[in-house]
Amino acid sequence: MTHPITPPPELLQQWYDQAKKDPCGPINWVAVCAAQWAADQELEACCKVICNSATNFSATAHLEAQRRSDKLRAARRPKPPSLKEQALDSLRKIEDNNATYLDADIIRRALEALPE
Repeated sequence: MTHPITPPPELLQQWYDQAKKDPCGPINWVAVCAAQWAADQELEACCKVICNSATNFSATAHLEAQRRSDKLRAARRPKPPSLKEQALDSLRKIEDNNATYLDADIIRRALEALPE
């Protein structure tokens, strides 16, 4: 029996091919990819339920459902901070005497990314 959140065989093969380079071994790589993929599938299914719950209602209700779905997606899959945001955070740590050598590296990368 196939569960509805089972990755297609082609995707499993792609993960396995990529996993051969993982020092922890292919099982680790495939397990992480599968967990991420399944979580993404579940999130999208939840967002679809939210949107579909308003299909028989007004356009306003449908827009509100879409906003709720977008909010859920943003909360569960936040975008990582930009390099600029990371550098500013590192600068604040330096100002507060809480910096580590990693903070200097982030600031260095941000400066190197700037155009001449």
